[in-house]
Amino acid sequence: MSDLRGTLPAVTTAVKPVSQRIAEELRVAEWQVAAAIGLLDGGSTVPFVARYRKEVTGGLDDAQLRELDERLRYLRDLDDRRASILESIAAQGALTDEVAQQINQADTKSRLEDIYLPFKPKRRTKAQIAREAGLEPLANALLENPNLNPDEFARQFIDPTKNINDAAEALDGARSIVVERVSEDADLVGAIRESLWKRGRIVSTAKKGMEESGAKYSDYFDFAESFTRLPSHRVLALLRGEKEGILSLTFDPEPKSAESAPVVSVYESMIAAKLGVEQRGRPGDKWLGDTVRWAWKTKLFVSASLDIRGRIRQRAERDAVDVFSNNVRDLLLAAPAGPRTTMGLDPAYRTGVKVAVVDQTGKVLDTVAVYPHKPQGQWDQAVTTLSSLVKKHNVDLIAIGNGTASRETDALAAELVKKVADRSLTKIVVSEAGASVYSASSYASKELPDLDVSLRGAVSIARRLQDPLAELVKIDPKSLGVGQYQHDISESLLERSLDAVVEDAVNAVGVDANMASAPLLARVSGITTTLAENIVAYRDEHGAFRKRSALKNVPRLGPKAFEQCAGFLRIADGDDPLDASSVHPEAYPVVRRIMSKCGLSIKELIGNTRALSEVDAAALVDDTFGVPTITDILAELDKPGRDPRPEFAAATFAEGIEKVSDLRPGMVLEGSVTNVAAFGAFVDIGVHQDGLVHVSAMANKFVSDPREIVRSGDVVKVKVTSVDVARNRIGLTLRLDDDVDNKSPESTGAGFQSTKPKRVPSNARASKPNPSKPSAGQPQSQSARREGRGPEQGALADALRRAGYKGKS
Repeated sequence: MSDLRGTLPAVTTAVKPVSQRIAEELRVAEWQVAAAIGLLDGGSTVPFVARYRKEVTGGLDDAQLRELDERLRYLRDLDDRRASILESIAAQGALTDEVAQQINQADTKSRLEDIYLPFKPKRRTKAQIAREAGLEPLANALLENPNLNPDEFARQFIDPTKNINDAAEALDGARSIVVERVSEDADLVGAIRESLWKRGRIVSTAKKGMEESGAKYSDYFDFAESFTRLPSHRVLALLRGEKEGILSLTFDPEPKSAESAPVVSVYESMIAAKLGVEQRGRPGDKWLGDTVRWAWKTKLFVSASLDIRGRIRQRAERDAVDVFSNNVRDLLLAAPAGPRTTMGLDPAYRTGVKVAVVDQTGKVLDTVAVYPHKPQGQWDQAVTTLSSLVKKHNVDLIAIGNGTASRETDALAAELVKKVADRSLTKIVVSEAGASVYSASSYASKELPDLDVSLRGAVSIARRLQDPLAELVKIDPKSLGVGQYQHDISESLLERSLDAVVEDAVNAVGVDANMASAPLLARVSGITTTLAENIVAYRDEHGAFRKRSALKNVPRLGPKAFEQCAGFLRIADGDDPLDASSVHPEAYPVVRRIMSKCGLSIKELIGNTRALSEVDAAALVDDTFGVPTITDILAELDKPGRDPRPEFAAATFAEGIEKVSDLRPGMVLEGSVTNVAAFGAFVDIGVHQDGLVHVSAMANKFVSDPREIVRSGDVVKVKVTSVDVARNRIGLTLRLDDDVDNKSPESTGAGFQSTKPKRVPSNARASKPNPSKPSAGQPQSQSARREGRGPEQGALADALRRAGYKGKS
């Protein structure tokens, strides 16, 4: 690449605008992207732009806007690095038109760094030392004229004053120059890296003496898979096994049998072609061939391997973040039981079951601890205490945490339901993941200052049944126990993705400005943590907001913040019925025009499907509001305050099936999906151990993404395919007509694939009951435990351990 070094001034080739590059990737018009970028740069949030600026962006949805936002971040970083590199090369006096054009055409960070490599300041290399010793003419001569005898020709470069004492040292220096030259050729480096990516594979073996201590990685003791087919969970497992000193990872660039392996590798051929090297029996051909092999083994294979290692890690991290984000989204948007008086039970043995009763708004009415389990065994006293609380506070629902002693506490609740049979009382087991994190948080101390930490968990369990979203936003999403290798993922990438998921979920549902907690308000578009606290403080001092415009009186809530948040904050039973809808205050004049056309008052118009269906949206278009926004307004007036979450449903567990040993292959049970990973879904069937539905057992067709079939919180029917009591593993299938070998639990192995598929429907979901009458059962996870245990328990743990997941000690 020495020919690229020059001092001529460069005419910089123009780089495509960021908006054009993103538009090409998203396959939308550049003006749409430019408009969205302008809004985002101006302080607008994705939820606000997606819902209230459809005309401006041409209807880009929240998913497109999130992708746009990520690419915008990447491309701006790329352009900053591009400018820095151009400046660096120009300062060296080496920026030519050709180099500038290459840099400006680079569309990835790796390509940019490939081009910059020859100009990058570095320590003195062997090649630099050889050049200083005057050996570059030797390297050039041998490349240009293979008829030269290397040993004889190199003698004229011997110079002891430059530490070149013989021909061999001169040839070594010349080889270093050639190797560095090809290793800094951006086109060659990129081509070899892509070829290795497509052709190569990763090979894993156990390190000597680690077979026993690293048994959880046994699936990878003799493992090989191509880079392009390697799923994310295996990548993270392999990297973790290597980090823990159990596995040895190598890259196999050309996985072929010994018989079919070429004498010269594809990669060496690419290097030889770049240098113009051919094996024709000339005196210099052997030295040149050895130089090519040396360049491949010591430079290009090493650099390409490092690049691919980074690529597979980044891809795996993105996939793992997607899995985590999707599960968190499903958890946050789970169906709420609604504003009903609820009793929360936080189960435990020795320390007792903590009890909290909350009213329809989540306000704590009563707390107590009962000791029905061993060692105290005060069963009757506990039932009596709980029944008196049910009668005293007219309790409708019982929320039971799914931690230790959950099943026994569920039995206690069942007896309680029988004891107060004159009341319509329903018991539900809910995930208590993160409850301990909330209990010990500073916010919980402010929210429930008079309650012991142990009782706060029971309050949280009760509230998350009433409204999962409102309660779970108080907890760090990473503590919700629905991740896949979350401890091996880039912290910034994970946090950014989860924040986006929570923001989108909260704004999709909307928030009651007079009921929402500060953590919930802080997730609303345009509202910071400080603003959220100011809203709560203003509400406490002045009473409930009667109209949206009153939000402007909150300290530091200026016009921009009001614009962003107003449509997502609802005022129930306020002065203006529109304040309870998702219609933005800026669009109220449109509603007035609709009222005028229909000749109806606002109260007569809301919910009047017949009148609204006759309104011509196009006739109401003006310079500010187009058909998309007016159509949204009409839909909202028809069904104001619609909740996008599904109807409440709970799985009903089979009587008498309480532990793994009670299961038999062939049983058909109802359960609740607790977690969805890249390799399948975990289902709580009420035995304190989630079963795994492998992706291959989800449908009678190929399934690339398990979330195509099920999502966290879904109530499904499953068939037991295998049971391993010793290792606490349960195999399940969603294909209810599959034939299953009916073996005893003790004799059934750990395999999850003991089914014989037939032609059946792709899935069999349980029917969802009326939300006003939730069915008895347990809709939440047995694997999503309290923080500190997280996903390291149950079938999820087994699957992750087999894949190399260690978890917390």
